[in-house]
Order: sequence, then C-alpha cells, then structure tokens
Amino acid sequence: MRDAKKSMIELSVRTKEFALRVIRLYCALPKSTQAQVLGKQVLRSSTSVGANYREAKRSRSKSEFIAKIGDCLKELDETSYWLELLVESGIIPLTKTQALQQECNELIAILTTISKKTKASALHTS
Repeated sequence: MRDAKKSMIELSVRTKEFALRVIRLYCALPKSTQAQVLGKQVLRSSTSVGANYREAKRSRSKSEFIAKIGDCLKELDETSYWLELLVESGIIPLTKTQALQQECNELIAILTTISKKTKASALHTS
C-alpha cells in the first residue's frame, strides 16, 4: 500500500509539472491569432489532467476513480492533438514539443495501466 501511495504522489507531481511545462510553452508562443487559439486549447487540456487526477485520488468508489482516470486520458489525448497542430501548422518547431509529447505519451501509458488494473480488480471484487 505504501508504494501505491508514493506512486500516486509522484503522479500528482508529474501531472502538475506537465501542466507547468505547457504553461511555459504557451507563454512563449507567438501572439498571432492562430498560435493563441491553439495555445489556449493545449493549455486547457493539459492543465485538466492534473486536476482530474486529483479528483480521481479522492474518488468515493472504484467506478468513480476509473471514470476520472478516463477523463485524464481524454485530456492527454487532446493535449497531444493540439501539440501536433502547433507543429504541423508551422507555428512552432517540433523540437519545442518533443519532450512534452514524450511525457504526454508516458502519462497515457501509466494511466492506461492504472485504469486496466483497477477495472480488473473491480471485476474480481464484484
């Protein structure tokens, strides 16, 4: 149980740091309308990941936890999409988003594993 609690704290820190990194990216974007519109989208979705994860940690049931983790996954997928658009539209170079995309993919993998394990344990306790 101790390792699970430590992992949850580490993931909370990691999702918050991810949001802070995207905030810094947003602040460095050009002031063009296109850059600001896409930037606000990536800002919203990336900052929602940590907020939803905090809600998941305080969930009252496994089903509520699973649903909140699902929300985190949706927001991460959306964040990845907006980062791709920022690069593919030529607004920023790929080098500016590679580390963020990698972190996004790693968070997706971690949260997918958590979701699958929680779903499996919920089936065994039902």
